Amino acid sequence: MEVEQNSETKWKAKVSTVLKEASAEQIWGFYGDFFNFHKWFPGLDSCYGVHGANGEPGCIRYCGGFSIKSEDGEDSVSWSKEKLTTVDPIHRSLTYEIVDCNIGFKSYESTVKITPSGSDAESGCRIDWSIKVDPVKGWVLEDLVKKFEVGLDRAARRMEEALTNPEE
Repeated sequence: MEVEQNSETKWKAKVSTVLKEASAEQIWGFYGDFFNFHKWFPGLDSCYGVHGANGEPGCIRYCGGFSIKSEDGEDSVSWSKEKLTTVDPIHRSLTYEIVDCNIGFKSYESTVKITPSGSDAESGCRIDWSIKVDPVKGWVLEDLVKKFEVGLDRAARRMEEALTNPEE
Protein backbone atom coordinates (compact mmCIF):
# COMPACT_ATOMS: atom_id res chain seq x y z
CA MET A 1 0.00 0.00 0.00
CA GLU A 2 1.37 3.37 -1.00
CA VAL A 3 -0.15 6.47 0.66
CA GLU A 4 0.40 10.18 0.15
CA GLN A 5 -1.67 12.48 2.41
CA ASN A 6 -1.48 16.25 2.31
CA SER A 7 -4.50 18.25 3.44
CA GLU A 8 -3.93 20.90 0.77
CA THR A 9 -3.56 18.57 -2.22
CA LYS A 10 -5.18 15.41 -3.47
CA TRP A 11 -4.82 12.22 -1.53
CA LYS A 12 -3.08 9.52 -3.56
CA ALA A 13 -2.86 5.83 -2.81
CA LYS A 14 -2.38 2.48 -4.49
CA VAL A 15 -3.55 -0.91 -3.29
CA SER A 16 -2.61 -4.21 -4.90
CA THR A 17 -3.33 -7.90 -4.73
CA VAL A 18 -1.88 -10.96 -6.44
CA LEU A 19 -3.86 -13.94 -7.70
CA LYS A 20 -2.09 -17.23 -8.35
CA GLU A 21 -4.85 -19.15 -10.15
CA ALA A 22 -6.17 -16.52 -12.59
CA SER A 23 -4.48 -14.94 -15.58
CA ALA A 24 -4.44 -11.20 -16.24
CA GLU A 25 -6.62 -11.76 -19.30
CA GLN A 26 -9.23 -13.67 -17.28
CA ILE A 27 -9.44 -11.00 -14.58
CA TRP A 28 -9.52 -8.23 -17.19
CA GLY A 29 -12.80 -9.72 -18.44
CA PHE A 30 -14.45 -9.01 -15.08
CA TYR A 31 -13.27 -5.39 -15.05
CA GLY A 32 -14.32 -4.89 -18.66
CA ASP A 33 -17.91 -5.60 -17.55
CA PHE A 34 -18.05 -2.12 -16.01
CA PHE A 35 -21.83 -2.15 -15.37
CA ASN A 36 -21.83 -5.37 -13.30
CA PHE A 37 -19.08 -4.90 -10.73
CA HIS A 38 -21.51 -5.57 -7.87
CA LYS A 39 -21.16 -9.28 -8.67
CA TRP A 40 -17.62 -9.14 -7.30
CA PHE A 41 -17.14 -6.15 -5.00
CA PRO A 42 -18.22 -6.66 -1.36
CA GLY A 43 -20.68 -4.12 0.01
CA LEU A 44 -21.77 -3.08 -3.47
CA ASP A 45 -25.39 -4.20 -3.69
CA SER A 46 -26.16 -2.79 -7.12
CA CYS A 47 -24.28 -1.59 -10.15
CA TYR A 48 -25.85 -0.82 -13.51
CA GLY A 49 -25.46 1.40 -16.53
CA VAL A 50 -27.16 4.78 -16.68
CA HIS A 51 -25.46 6.12 -19.83
CA GLY A 52 -23.62 4.71 -22.81
CA ALA A 53 -22.44 1.24 -23.79
CA ASN A 54 -20.96 -1.04 -21.11
CA GLY A 55 -17.16 -0.88 -21.10
CA GLU A 56 -16.89 2.01 -23.56
CA PRO A 57 -15.22 5.31 -22.59
CA GLY A 58 -17.86 7.83 -21.59
CA CYS A 59 -20.29 5.26 -20.16
CA ILE A 60 -21.61 5.91 -16.65
CA ARG A 61 -22.60 3.38 -14.00
CA TYR A 62 -24.62 3.78 -10.83
CA CYS A 63 -23.19 1.96 -7.79
CA GLY A 64 -25.12 1.57 -4.54
CA GLY A 65 -24.33 -0.18 -1.30
CA PHE A 66 -23.10 0.18 2.24
CA SER A 67 -19.31 -0.16 2.03
CA ILE A 68 -18.66 3.58 2.61
CA LYS A 69 -20.93 5.61 4.88
CA SER A 70 -23.10 8.13 3.05
CA GLU A 71 -23.25 11.77 4.04
CA ASP A 72 -26.93 11.17 4.87
CA GLY A 73 -26.18 8.86 7.81
CA GLU A 74 -25.46 5.28 8.80
CA ASP A 75 -28.66 3.65 7.47
CA SER A 76 -28.77 5.46 4.14
CA VAL A 77 -27.62 3.73 0.96
CA SER A 78 -24.29 5.08 -0.27
CA TRP A 79 -24.21 5.71 -3.99
CA SER A 80 -22.01 7.06 -6.72
CA LYS A 81 -22.19 7.61 -10.45
CA GLU A 82 -18.92 6.65 -12.08
CA LYS A 83 -17.78 7.58 -15.58
CA LEU A 84 -15.36 5.35 -17.46
CA THR A 85 -12.83 7.77 -18.96
CA THR A 86 -10.20 5.51 -20.54
CA VAL A 87 -9.90 1.85 -21.45
CA ASP A 88 -6.72 0.18 -22.68
CA PRO A 89 -7.44 -3.51 -23.40
CA ILE A 90 -3.87 -4.12 -24.65
CA HIS A 91 -2.33 -3.11 -21.31
CA ARG A 92 -5.45 -4.15 -19.36
CA SER A 93 -6.06 -0.83 -17.64
CA LEU A 94 -9.01 1.45 -17.16
CA THR A 95 -9.62 4.79 -15.50
CA TYR A 96 -12.88 6.09 -14.11
CA GLU A 97 -14.04 9.10 -12.11
CA ILE A 98 -16.94 9.77 -9.76
CA VAL A 99 -19.22 12.36 -11.33
CA ASP A 100 -21.84 12.44 -8.53
CA CYS A 101 -22.21 10.78 -5.12
CA ASN A 102 -23.46 11.01 -1.54
CA ILE A 103 -20.25 9.70 0.08
CA GLY A 104 -18.26 12.93 0.34
CA PHE A 105 -15.94 12.57 -2.65
CA LYS A 106 -15.63 15.95 -4.35
CA SER A 107 -13.03 14.82 -6.85
CA TYR A 108 -12.17 11.15 -7.33
CA GLU A 109 -10.27 9.26 -10.01
CA SER A 110 -9.19 5.62 -10.05
CA THR A 111 -7.05 3.57 -12.37
CA VAL A 112 -7.05 -0.22 -12.35
CA LYS A 113 -4.20 -2.06 -14.06
CA ILE A 114 -3.94 -5.85 -14.35
CA THR A 115 -0.60 -7.42 -15.21
CA PRO A 116 0.75 -10.98 -15.39
CA SER A 117 2.67 -11.91 -12.24
CA GLY A 118 4.07 -15.33 -13.10
CA SER A 119 6.73 -16.52 -15.47
CA ASP A 120 4.16 -16.75 -18.27
CA ALA A 121 0.88 -14.98 -19.11
CA GLU A 122 -1.25 -17.81 -17.71
CA SER A 123 0.27 -18.27 -14.23
CA GLY A 124 -1.24 -15.53 -12.11
CA CYS A 125 -1.75 -11.80 -12.12
CA ARG A 126 -1.46 -8.64 -10.10
CA ILE A 127 -4.22 -6.04 -9.76
CA ASP A 128 -3.14 -2.48 -8.94
CA TRP A 129 -5.84 0.05 -7.99
CA SER A 130 -4.61 3.65 -7.86
CA ILE A 131 -6.78 6.31 -6.25
CA LYS A 132 -6.57 10.09 -6.41
CA VAL A 133 -9.16 12.02 -4.38
CA ASP A 134 -9.60 15.38 -2.70
CA PRO A 135 -9.39 15.02 1.09
CA VAL A 136 -12.71 13.68 2.40
CA LYS A 137 -14.29 15.31 5.44
CA GLY A 138 -14.43 12.91 8.37
CA TRP A 139 -11.88 10.48 6.90
CA VAL A 140 -8.20 9.80 7.40
CA LEU A 141 -6.55 8.58 4.20
CA GLU A 142 -5.16 5.42 5.81
CA ASP A 143 -8.67 4.33 6.90
CA LEU A 144 -10.09 4.94 3.43
CA VAL A 145 -7.21 3.04 1.84
CA LYS A 146 -7.77 0.10 4.20
CA LYS A 147 -11.39 -0.13 2.95
CA PHE A 148 -10.12 -0.19 -0.64
CA GLU A 149 -7.47 -2.76 0.22
CA VAL A 150 -9.97 -5.13 1.84
CA GLY A 151 -12.50 -4.59 -0.96
CA LEU A 152 -9.96 -5.28 -3.70
CA ASP A 153 -8.69 -8.41 -2.00
CA ARG A 154 -12.19 -9.82 -1.50
CA ALA A 155 -13.30 -8.92 -5.04
CA ALA A 156 -10.18 -10.54 -6.53
CA ARG A 157 -10.74 -13.73 -4.52
CA ARG A 158 -14.37 -13.88 -5.68
CA MET A 159 -13.27 -13.53 -9.30
CA GLU A 160 -10.63 -16.21 -8.91
CA GLU A 161 -13.15 -18.51 -7.22
CA ALA A 162 -15.63 -18.00 -10.09
CA LEU A 163 -12.92 -19.05 -12.54
CA THR A 164 -11.72 -22.10 -10.62
CA ASN A 165 -15.22 -23.32 -9.57
CA PRO A 166 -17.57 -22.10 -12.33
CA GLU A 167 -20.46 -24.42 -11.43
CA GLU A 168 -20.86 -23.03 -7.90
